[in-house]
Amino acid sequence: MTNRRTFIKGLSAMGALSVMPRVLQSTPVLAPGKDKIWGLIISLTKNGSSEYIKPGFPLTDIFGYRDYLWLSEKLWNDAFVRMAEEGINMALIQVGNSIKLDSHPEIAIRDAWSTTRLRAELDKIRKLGIEPIPLLNFSATHDVWLKQYSRMLSTEEYYKVCSDVIREVADLFDKPRFFHLGMDEETANHQKNYDYVVIRQNDLWWKDLYFYLNEVEKAGSRPWIWADYVWNNPETFYKKMPKSVLQSNWYYGSRWDWDSEVDPKEQYPRFRTYVKAYIDLEKNGYDQMPTAANWGALNYEKTKETTSKSLINTVKFCNDHVNDSRLFGFLHTSWYPTIEKYREPILDSIRLAGEAKRWFEKKG
Repeated sequence: MTNRRTFIKGLSAMGALSVMPRVLQSTPVLAPGKDKIWGLIISLTKNGSSEYIKPGFPLTDIFGYRDYLWLSEKLWNDAFVRMAEEGINMALIQVGNSIKLDSHPEIAIRDAWSTTRLRAELDKIRKLGIEPIPLLNFSATHDVWLKQYSRMLSTEEYYKVCSDVIREVADLFDKPRFFHLGMDEETANHQKNYDYVVIRQNDLWWKDLYFYLNEVEKAGSRPWIWADYVWNNPETFYKKMPKSVLQSNWYYGSRWDWDSEVDPKEQYPRFRTYVKAYIDLEKNGYDQMPTAANWGALNYEKTKETTSKSLINTVKFCNDHVNDSRLFGFLHTSWYPTIEKYREPILDSIRLAGEAKRWFEKKG
């Protein structure tokens, strides 16, 4: 395994040193202050998976690409009103290609909102006491929203487009406190149902991550990512991931006994890896926004009794295992598109977040 000095020398040889984040060697702890963040992910677009997902794949109804704005404005408005009622103070908005950006209008889907419309919506959200934060997922598994540029990964043209998009979106959100870059699930296994498969790994993955981090920092925001890279690459992650990057480990399951005795004949259950990541991120000094979901895939009604416990269990576990100064808050989502078909799980996700918030505040 390469150490940091060897890794940096390798980046220099690759011509990547110029895009390494300034904070790789200087990583001040940024305290969250007295109040925790209680955030909800809401989708303006669900165009995060492949346009070329194989026909008949059961989750196409939820994740398949659409070239038009897939949104119920009534549910969108109702959701934000409900968030305000429940005391939710942050909305992580999946932007994707649902905005006709001035810098790259060719990315936009049909019916995309104008930048003027987006600014008006963000102003309305802020007046409800909710802080809007952009989510643009640059993982190669979830970047079809970049259209043709998603097939130009790690090229000069690709970097130029990504830089333009990050800068403009940050400006539209008025230099948000955070900017979520996604970066989850970039593995061959996660793309096994795609007709077009491309992944980055090893130093190229890190080179591109550092590029995104620098662009976000230049735009005046703090980078935020999904932390699941650490599940399969813990040693590399803890050597190379800047402490300045806000981490969202995520786990939606019901088992939390990560340290219970394991039958030697039993394969090490994956849930132990997911849960233990919260503890290891804390031991290594990372700021965290743990993430849960009432995600019920194709049958929310059948699974909601179990999934409704995801957030409260996450809150209780992290309250016991993550230092308060590094526990920035909690994030919840249903992962459904904002359309009337999924009104119940989306509004449930908000209700469950409110209940978890009240529990947390009462215990303290």
